[in-house]
Amino acid sequence: MSRLPLTCLLLALALLGAACAGPPALGRSELTHAQAAEIRSEIRDEVTKAYDLSRPNIAANMLSLYPDSGRIVSATGGKIITSLDSLAGGIHYFWDNVGRYMQKPTWVWKQMIIDVLSPDAAVMTATYHIPHHTPRGQPHDIGGAWTAVFVRQGQKWVIIQEHLSDLPAPDTTKAVGGPK
Repeated sequence: MSRLPLTCLLLALALLGAACAGPPALGRSELTHAQAAEIRSEIRDEVTKAYDLSRPNIAANMLSLYPDSGRIVSATGGKIITSLDSLAGGIHYFWDNVGRYMQKPTWVWKQMIIDVLSPDAAVMTATYHIPHHTPRGQPHDIGGAWTAVFVRQGQKWVIIQEHLSDLPAPDTTKAVGGPK
């Protein structure tokens, strides 16, 4: 067997192997389990701190999770917001018209799942509820689910896209003494 057919065979096998391996990772570096765990912890800590309702400046704390500039995509209540000003207005509106009237509110994270996509990107899906009392002293609870895409900007993780969905309101028709 001459060297030319053997060289062609080896080259063909190498090309076949490269084709089967798929495209390169496009510069994405692989994370160790420890690195991914550290990123999950960083994001969990930032989110938990921002939604700690015992701290002052609640709306500003919530807004600290978003970039200082650039586009943000936020979907909730069947609407999409794509500007930081509109998002800030919505957070301030919620806190000024709902949150500040809650008596003894506590933000409770029921479940928080964070998938690390790369060293600079992650997605969080969480469920939460906020038990509190109304200004009349009645127990009340609101909550929902939240999915947020985080990117690292410098040493900080910020949200660039999110979707929030509220828990449905309780069915009051089944209340004691209600319609049958």
